[in-house]
Amino acid sequence: MASKASKIADALFRSGCLKFGAFKLKSGIVSPYYIDLTWLLSSPKDFCSVVDIVAEETGETMASVRIDRLASIELKGALLLPSIACRLNMPCLVVRKKEKTYGVTGRVVGGEVVRGERLMFFDDLVTDGKSKLEGMKPLEQHGAHIEMVTVILDREQGGKGNLERLGYRFRSLATISELTKHLLQSSRISRRQSDAVSDYVRRAQK
Repeated sequence: MASKASKIADALFRSGCLKFGAFKLKSGIVSPYYIDLTWLLSSPKDFCSVVDIVAEETGETMASVRIDRLASIELKGALLLPSIACRLNMPCLVVRKKEKTYGVTGRVVGGEVVRGERLMFFDDLVTDGKSKLEGMKPLEQHGAHIEMVTVILDREQGGKGNLERLGYRFRSLATISELTKHLLQSSRISRRQSDAVSDYVRRAQK
């Protein structure tokens, strides 16, 4: 039976979400790979595959950890969240990147945050964890407790450690190293491409 990491690797590679080459990031650093989960929207089979994996893992967590609601931040995590919530029959919230200044104002949409409720915060991936902290801040300011931070992919650039040091429970469904290992073994990428990612991860962890 295929592992969840290999299923995620297959879905992201087939749909075009995961690309290899030379990509300049927002930070100015050049990465040997790039991930854009919006590409899942054009590949329904792969979209459903990823959603099913996240929902299954979240359901298992809920068997032992109290989760009252799911939450994410726009854009990419929020594209998957309603489908995940539907699978689990769970209410969900989305945090805007910027506060809305007209109509119903504020950064949290989808409902009211109830003080004391426990949330699972979901997103597509983690790098250093800063964007997760920014997304969770409005929820915590309204009195919610972040019980778990879940991402599909850990880029292995310090985010896991940074969040855990701040007291958050963190879980990734796969790491970039696991994905590239599977894609190399299944002959979807070359040894050169795999080594470039490994070198990139090692440099980021120094």
